[in-house]
Amino acid sequence: MITLEHCQQLDQQDPLYPLREQFSLPGGLIYLDGNSLGALPKNTAGRVAQVVTQEWGQGLIGSWNEAGWFDMPQRLGDRIASLIGASPGEVVATDSTSINLYKVLSAALLIARSGHPARLRVISERDNFPTDLYIAEGLCRAQGGTLELLEPEDLAAALAPQAAQDVAVLLLTHVNYRTGAMHDMAALTAAAHRAGVLTVWDLAHSAGAVPVRLKADQADFAVGCGYKFLNGGPGAPAFVWVSPQHAERFWQPLAGWWGHAAPFAFTPDYQPASGIARYLCGTQPIISLSALACGLDTFDAAEAMGGMAALRAKSLALSDLFIDLVEQRCTGHGLMLVTPRERERRGSQVSLARGQGGYAIMQALIARGVVGDFRAGDGKQRADILRFGLTPLYTGFEDVWQALEQLHQVLESGEWQRAEFNQRKAVS
Repeated sequence: MITLEHCQQLDQQDPLYPLREQFSLPGGLIYLDGNSLGALPKNTAGRVAQVVTQEWGQGLIGSWNEAGWFDMPQRLGDRIASLIGASPGEVVATDSTSINLYKVLSAALLIARSGHPARLRVISERDNFPTDLYIAEGLCRAQGGTLELLEPEDLAAALAPQAAQDVAVLLLTHVNYRTGAMHDMAALTAAAHRAGVLTVWDLAHSAGAVPVRLKADQADFAVGCGYKFLNGGPGAPAFVWVSPQHAERFWQPLAGWWGHAAPFAFTPDYQPASGIARYLCGTQPIISLSALACGLDTFDAAEAMGGMAALRAKSLALSDLFIDLVEQRCTGHGLMLVTPRERERRGSQVSLARGQGGYAIMQALIARGVVGDFRAGDGKQRADILRFGLTPLYTGFEDVWQALEQLHQVLESGEWQRAEFNQRKAVS
């Protein structure tokens, strides 16, 4: 029997527990939605105010040089690189995940077809994040290709050399946004390469949550999000990585002045910058980049405590505890674990499915001060999902115990059936 006292003792023994003091978390709230929007670092508001009132307000245009605005995408990119298994000079923080995906998928398709014009297929997971599929569908339509959606268990067979002769790109999100299931990047990338297929990885639910080894796993392209586990704030700039072997093979399609080899020469013709800098496009959002920098600052203290390996170990311990408590406290209420039990196959969230009432249950939990989120099913193959993000930088073991106690009470009392919890809001 897992007790509150046991969880409190785990927090007392946790060397990472003091890291939560870097965040401005509202009192009386258990925040388990960092996989959707990370918490606010305490230093962010002051830093943003400094950028606005001093660097912009007083420094004006001189801050492009004096405050180091111009090279912020590269400087932040180098910091992100250390979290995702890339090298300095290979990542830039810029634009949104969707726009960056458009850039790299376009380049990947051009590279794949340069020597093999018949490679017209992009394959992906049926349950991949919808925007990724929309971007891929649009590019395939524009370039005469096709997008094929598969179940995870069918990917390996689809990448067999004989089956993949017309496949250009494997497009996957490393950690599934609904279930929290994590793909084996090394194995799938190796299988893709054996078939002559390039890989594009979306790290939106990986970066800052699980160790990523882009170069060691020999990935080709990757994009990711700045506002989830990196705590950069709503709409924070995303990032893009391109393997050095591909970075200069083709132009990316959104050629802009910031990605020009000599941006202040203002020539009418475009000449791309070398390396990853060519994946920049237009003028960068300096205020948002400054907020993202504060989110990345929160990993600096973790680095001295073991870095991503230590954060991953705590994340797994938190999710183990969450799963055990669901089984201990919430049996008989129709909840089904959809996150893999195997540690190596899950990210940093736990997802529970329920045939009906999932939205109302989550709303009842939020009313009690436990913030997760809900993702609707389709009434057929996909069930409704209650998602609980476990961010090791600021989530404690007692938080998990208290969250499951509240979930137990919501289910036992049936309060989720009240009318106010069944009224849908715009954002779930």
